[in-house]
Amino acid sequence: MFTGIVTDIGQVLELDQRGDLRARIGTGYDVAGIEIGASIACNGVCLTVIALGRAPQNWFDVQISAETVGATNVGGWRVGKRLNLERALKVGDELGGHIVSGHVDGVAEVVAMRDEGDSTRVTFRAPEALARFIAPKGSVALDGTSLTVNEVAGRDFGINFIPHTKTATTWGEVAVGDLINIEIDTMARYVARLQDYA
Repeated sequence: MFTGIVTDIGQVLELDQRGDLRARIGTGYDVAGIEIGASIACNGVCLTVIALGRAPQNWFDVQISAETVGATNVGGWRVGKRLNLERALKVGDELGGHIVSGHVDGVAEVVAMRDEGDSTRVTFRAPEALARFIAPKGSVALDGTSLTVNEVAGRDFGINFIPHTKTATTWGEVAVGDLINIEIDTMARYVARLQDYA
């Protein structure tokens, strides 16, 4: 489990297709405190650490199945791409965002951007099957970041990014046309499921 509060910006150092895709990710995390088998959310995708190292910088390797590549924006990763990182939640940690599983539901597209003061309003288009789970003032995880939805119009929804979020995550680099991992709010998923049986 995660909170959607990004704690590091990593960078893809290597990509290697060995049956599954293997990625080496540079990090500011102290790898001495990471165990093999630990879960780290990489742009919202919960991935398992399979190797660690410190040279030339701290890094960890993850193995990514074809299913995950096909269901997320991982297929668009390139060497040098920066990633929002979050280590798994520990008992007693502050829950500053919302409960995020790291199980990406699909990919949304950035369809518009405009500045509003120092903030940036970004409009996303959700996949048809996920749009009903997104509500104004509700939570959504986008590329692993817990965010509050401002408005919804059909499949489109808007998020306001304050300056802090743009500098503490990769959101300062977003552009129209980008494909973004989306994980809908767990509570919304269960409420919708209950309504299906009401």
